[in-house]
Amino acid sequence: MAFDIVPLIAGNWKMNGLRASLDEVTRLKDLLKTGAASYCSIAICPPATLLAAMSTQAAGSGIAVGGQDCHQAASGAHTGDISAAMLADAGARYVIVGHSERRADHGETDALVSAKASAAIEAGLIPIICVGESEAERKAGLAAKIVGGQLAASIPDAAADADFVVAYEPVWAIGTGLTPTSAEITAMHDNLRAQLAARFGKKGATIQLLYGGSLKPGNAREILAIENVNGGLVGGASLLANDFFAIISAA
Repeated sequence: MAFDIVPLIAGNWKMNGLRASLDEVTRLKDLLKTGAASYCSIAICPPATLLAAMSTQAAGSGIAVGGQDCHQAASGAHTGDISAAMLADAGARYVIVGHSERRADHGETDALVSAKASAAIEAGLIPIICVGESEAERKAGLAAKIVGGQLAASIPDAAADADFVVAYEPVWAIGTGLTPTSAEITAMHDNLRAQLAARFGKKGATIQLLYGGSLKPGNAREILAIENVNGGLVGGASLLANDFFAIISAA
């Protein structure tokens, strides 16, 4: 991990959590008061139904909240969708765009992800732009090409003058318990860093690059120690305060 970049540990609750789950935020707040201050930024992206309540509950704790997706339009006749401005109004600071589950379940393209990231930036949010290859693409030796192409096409030009985060999540590792080797993560993150530097110059060297995909307390210290891994996008392990705190502590 490059220590001149403050790492970000972001939890993605996905389609999990009811109001009772907010008790985990209280537990996390209490854990964060113990020991030395964490050397990282912390965010949780709950379901939209919990976002406003979590924002209120997390106030003053150092825990930011975020959305899991946003529509590319600022408003309009889009029943069931949520705009980036609405997320910001509910207290969000971040929003995840282009997660592999959105790409797979809803057919989201790189162009759509880029449009959503632009909408997030316009609304004052920090987009967490996700990229990652499938198991078949990795086995075919196409991982670097696929992920590099996603990165190039999913980041809008508006990002040149705004804050954004990139999260690499190999699709085959999400929720499976499988993780790439340290060498494989290193190679991918080095490639992503080089691509960002080529496009954005000095700014590209400071963008947070997160690793996601079965990141958990047992492997967090090893993965977060890798150069050009500047934090993690955490799925299931972010649902329980103790597990999420263990990952935060590893950073």
